[in-house]
Amino acid sequence: MFARRSLPVKALPTTTSFVQTQLRCLHAKVAAKDIPRPTPFVPDAQTFLTLIGRKMSQHAQKIPDWNALFSLSSLQLRELGVEPARSRRYLLHWRNKFRQGSFGIGGDLTHVQDGVGELKIVEVPAASGTATLTSSPGMRKIIVNVPAGQDKPSQSLDKVVPVQGTKVVRSNIIGGPYVEAIKERPGVARIVAKEGIWEIKRGHKIDGGERRKAEVRYKRRVEERKTSRG
Repeated sequence: MFARRSLPVKALPTTTSFVQTQLRCLHAKVAAKDIPRPTPFVPDAQTFLTLIGRKMSQHAQKIPDWNALFSLSSLQLRELGVEPARSRRYLLHWRNKFRQGSFGIGGDLTHVQDGVGELKIVEVPAASGTATLTSSPGMRKIIVNVPAGQDKPSQSLDKVVPVQGTKVVRSNIIGGPYVEAIKERPGVARIVAKEGIWEIKRGHKIDGGERRKAEVRYKRRVEERKTSRG
């Protein structure tokens, strides 16, 4: 019998280059996220880093401007020296919140001068016409942002918007986190842009944190039993 001649086997193309090509194409099509506009309370990168706390303001010199603050990737931030990794994650988290319009106290202020926004208690038309001990008939009290040194909002009372995170206390006191009363102007307060007023506090680890908690507590129980026996 004649031996069958083996046909040359062509090398099958690998999928590595195909996958890499597809990944590169996908990466090229992903649009960069929009860069939000600065606000009166947060006009620049330095103020943003100061407000979010956790000593992020020490990295202000590494981030040149507002556009860079909202466009640099985590890898680029690491190359610029923003360390440790949890600081970069924290910054990226706050960048995303800011893009979505989720601000801390004072972030919605429209009248800000030198990092200070003034607040005033005003009466606006209410849905119900009943009077209360602290408001006139058909009116309700809210806290609004007013231009510096003025006692009236720049908009008409039916269009003003209450300042987020604040409340009226005992009819004539403005309450809220980091709200400072102005003694010489009753019913008026202010919010000052300063270090850490938007900071999200880190959780406090107990007994070494989640990974070592069981081990630490087991060793403690062993020591307690030894002490009780002795």
